[in-house]
Amino acid sequence: MSKTDLPGSKAQILLVDDHPLFRQGLRELIDREPGWRVCGEAADAEEAVRLVGETNPDMVIIDISLGGSNGIDLIKNLNASNVELPMLVVSMHDESLYTERAIRAGAMGYVMKHEPPKTFKTAIHRVLGGEMYLSEKMGSSLVAKLMRGGDEPEETPMNRLSDRELEVFRLFGQGKGTRQIAEELNLTIATINSFRARIKEKLHLKNSTELLLNAIHWVREQGNNNPTPRI
Repeated sequence: MSKTDLPGSKAQILLVDDHPLFRQGLRELIDREPGWRVCGEAADAEEAVRLVGETNPDMVIIDISLGGSNGIDLIKNLNASNVELPMLVVSMHDESLYTERAIRAGAMGYVMKHEPPKTFKTAIHRVLGGEMYLSEKMGSSLVAKLMRGGDEPEETPMNRLSDRELEVFRLFGQGKGTRQIAEELNLTIATINSFRARIKEKLHLKNSTELLLNAIHWVREQGNNNPTPRI
């Protein structure tokens, strides 16, 4: 019997997001539910790992973009040491690009930040109950893919990038330089330059200027299409 099965107990949920206002809104939504309680908040992966060990949550809600790291890597790390820990991704990033990456990393669901509170509650209920939550669109897409016997992500320009290459591309799009990205990801400048070369090759970009312009456009497009909601 799990601790959430005990009379009067509440499911303990850890929030991992680098936007304090969004965490506050999500906390208010969760704490209003009689059977749920936010047991901690983290703004980055290092703090999240520490809090998982300290609070022993029943579930973790994780954003893709985190200060100094990314949610996909955090999901992989937590899944490696806490295989029974349910994780739900809540992100502004396009679900068609990130959902399958998140599920492959070990998450049990993906919700876009612009969704209404009812959708958030449904997703949390399902993941806490050991079920997977995906939007109808993504659920149908993944089922169709499985029926075709496909194991690899659909071949689109952005899906050609590995998780780390996509993260580097996103950071370039945020206006960060090579040295800053290297420091943020704890990698060498030479490694970032290698990632940049592979990104240009995979996306058929002629030079670093073209890469930078495409990255900036993509980041802005992601932000414009998926505004952070009021919860």
